[in-house]
Amino acid sequence: MDQPVPAARLSDDEAHLRSILATVPDAMVVIDEAGHILSFSAAAETLFGYAEADVVGENVSMLMPSPDRERHDGYIHNYCKTGERRIIGIGRVTTARHRDGNTFPIELSVGEAWIGDKRIFTGFIHDITHRQQTELRLQDLQSELAHVGRISEMTSLASSLAHELNQPLTAIANYCESGRDLLAGDPDQEAIETAREALDEASREALRAGQIVMRLRDFMSHGESDRRVESLSRLVTEANALALVGSREHGIEVQIQLDHEADQVFVDRIQVQQVLTNLIRNAIDAMIDSQVRSLNIRTAAGPDDLVTVCVEDTGSGISESVAPQLFQPFVTSKLTGMGIGLSICRTIVESHGGRIWFEPRPGGGTIFYFTLPLVGETQ
Repeated sequence: MDQPVPAARLSDDEAHLRSILATVPDAMVVIDEAGHILSFSAAAETLFGYAEADVVGENVSMLMPSPDRERHDGYIHNYCKTGERRIIGIGRVTTARHRDGNTFPIELSVGEAWIGDKRIFTGFIHDITHRQQTELRLQDLQSELAHVGRISEMTSLASSLAHELNQPLTAIANYCESGRDLLAGDPDQEAIETAREALDEASREALRAGQIVMRLRDFMSHGESDRRVESLSRLVTEANALALVGSREHGIEVQIQLDHEADQVFVDRIQVQQVLTNLIRNAIDAMIDSQVRSLNIRTAAGPDDLVTVCVEDTGSGISESVAPQLFQPFVTSKLTGMGIGLSICRTIVESHGGRIWFEPRPGGGTIFYFTLPLVGETQ
């Protein structure tokens, strides 16, 4: 018969365990099947601003922003019922909520264990704010280099295009001038026939010029794209985590409302996240000087097997002088902007078969919308 473990031994083991938890570099949170916090490491106290005594027994959703806060218990129940893994053993980039209400990007890994007949979940949380800031800076540098490269390519392209088009355009001008001269005064039948031939040649040269432009457009539009079925909610969550890096001090309130019935989309993940990140960062920039800083991201199923993504801010809005050309290249409402971000967004969205537009927000601010194609069971 097993002998009971002495109380002193249990106390020593617990002290040893707590000493380990105190030195774990990443925040660690242990919860039960009901989502109640059982353990909260020292690193977690520093990361979230709560003392362990403040959170033990509380629902772990208090550490999450919407919509995960409202849906977390459902996620656990679904896993316990079906065994379908969405985060457990996989890991993901998402956002967490500090005690002061601000959100920050994290890398979350969740493990599962059994203690007797009780199941527990352990979350390892790594704050990636600094890593994301570094990545953003690298992205900015890459964007600047890419911009310089595009200018150089555009210069070379313009030179080549001018050379290619010069010959047919010169021929068109010459044929038209010859026809005009032949028809001057009182032309005879031979002059009229010659003028007709000149106009025929001018027409052929015009078609040739059009074909040159068509080939150029086809070449520019057939860029590499890696499209596959993706979870839109995951794309939104990851893009939001990336875009919010460095904005914590601005006290921006973020609300995310996702339609999980319209989640599967056929897209290039990197390109769509580029659109989302650009729109969210633009919204943040627009709200820096606003008294109310509220960012709302929504998705909803629409007609024609499309899903609509909405990014709404309470910022300064779009001026009437800029609005008509906002999606044109090199048009911007920012003092330091290059004016190519929204143009790229439009190109990406339209290449996916969707469209992008914006509307003024009642009460101030702007609402950007874009659509993407749905696939699978959501159709």
